Amino acid sequence: MAEYGEWNRKGATLSDVTAKKEYGVDQEFIIKGIRAGKLEYREGVMWGNPYLRILRNQLESFISEERGQDSLLKEKRD
Repeated sequence: MAEYGEWNRKGATLSDVTAKKEYGVDQEFIIKGIRAGKLEYREGVMWGNPYLRILRNQLESFISEERGQDSLLKEKRD
């Protein structure tokens, strides 16, 4: 579970679209993490387009758990 105030801290959250760009994960990977209980999310809408907001540290933990730490480090360097 997220710590108190983590959703409001600058840089602690990112959208599903940004996660795709920064970490190379797709929508299905994010949904898999949500269903497994590894990722918390909040729904948002920008200009009529829905998106998911997720916590960066939980996403990084889930990526390293599913794909390995090397995959996470490689994606962050690129």
